[in-house]
Amino acid sequence: MSKDYYEILGVSRDADADAVKKAYRKKAMKVHPDVAQTDDAAEQFKELNEAYEVLKDPQKRAVYDRGGDPMGHGGGMGGGFGGMGGFGTAGGFDFTDLIGSMFGQATSRGPRSRVRKGQDALVGMSLTLSEAAFGVTKPLQVDTAVLCSRCSGSGSADGNEPVTCRTCHGAGEVTQVQRSFLGDIRTSSPCPTCRGYGSVIPDPCPECSGEGRVRSTRTLNVKVPAGVDTGNRIHLASQGEVGAGGGAAGDLYVELRVLPHEDFTRQGADLETVVRVPMVAAALGTSVRVPTLDAEKEGATPEESVVDVEIPAGTQSGTRVSVRGKGVPKLRGNGRGDMGVTFLVQTPTKLDHEQRELLQQLAELRGEAGANLGHGREKGFFGKLRDAFEG
Repeated sequence: MSKDYYEILGVSRDADADAVKKAYRKKAMKVHPDVAQTDDAAEQFKELNEAYEVLKDPQKRAVYDRGGDPMGHGGGMGGGFGGMGGFGTAGGFDFTDLIGSMFGQATSRGPRSRVRKGQDALVGMSLTLSEAAFGVTKPLQVDTAVLCSRCSGSGSADGNEPVTCRTCHGAGEVTQVQRSFLGDIRTSSPCPTCRGYGSVIPDPCPECSGEGRVRSTRTLNVKVPAGVDTGNRIHLASQGEVGAGGGAAGDLYVELRVLPHEDFTRQGADLETVVRVPMVAAALGTSVRVPTLDAEKEGATPEESVVDVEIPAGTQSGTRVSVRGKGVPKLRGNGRGDMGVTFLVQTPTKLDHEQRELLQQLAELRGEAGANLGHGREKGFFGKLRDAFEG
């Protein structure tokens, strides 16, 4: 043979089938007439196809290596594109392979599986503040695709097996041939009858209509760790959507939302609460018992449920004290946050006669009677300004 097919493809004489195929695709993208746009592109592409036609076939390659004519049985290779059977014949060029290689697309070969992995699912769960703080195992209803119990995922009724598609004969794809100035161009697409599976289910399961899965509501017990907050997600592996054909289930993600609390607000791991203190108690000083969030925890002891907080004499409204270690457990770490207690001093709105007299006496003793307000020893800015002009 005058042509060195190994040199044309750029491979060694001991190259395997994969190396031959890769070399062909690489060169085909360079010398194809629609790409190269050179005068001898068609001739180069013809020689490349000749080389690939011979070297990809073990029998033809063996004949060629022995110095024989691999196309000697009435199939001379000098007849132009038609002598090779054209692009659309069994020995021709598969345009789908070239386009897929040029644009990085994987070409489908053979039927695709009916069994596919299921998708992940996302659901929400609401928690009370104490559940989020101390953790809880809580039931959650989930509506997802589950395995069809009637056909066990096969999609066929009564255990019948799928049969080979008569349109594609099990290939999962059909080929169309179009003629062009280069010859016949062959393109492949999924079979419209079997949708690329290569087989059809003659008697689909009536429960799942051949999908192998049905939608169902089920209950899961979700373990929530201590210290979670709104926006945190819990990952449950293989608890999502079951795949078509009974494929493996995806994962389930539970997104948490912490409900508002009547007495506490949360800031990270810290809690804040407000304690209302009578005016007289704030003036004289006292001690109050403040409930903690632990009081809502199952099995909490009295010592955990309340803390004694000292109110110094003369405490003003808005004063805040911090109780260490009575906040929320830290989700990723040790210990707990603190509990902030803000005092709100309350002025009485209803007084009986005796209480009013006592307060009036106190006001007179302290110089706080209505006529004396604003005339104490300390003068304000405007008082000092008036004295300067009068002075």
